[in-house]
Amino acid sequence: MATREKKKKASRVVKGQELEVEHLTEIADVTPKQARALLRKHGADWTKLKDEAEDLKQE
Repeated sequence: MATREKKKKASRVVKGQELEVEHLTEIADVTPKQARALLRKHGADWTKLKDEAEDLKQE
């Protein structure tokens, strides 16, 4: 049961990260859903986040 809880929490952006989601959507012109996915995948590696967001915009 604990494993399910960990997965559930890992799939959500922490409340404090909502500011990061907003910031990423503004600077990279991606949707909030895309920004959350990028933050879950790369954490606070802003160089990687920006590169990945640029790739999303080109698609």
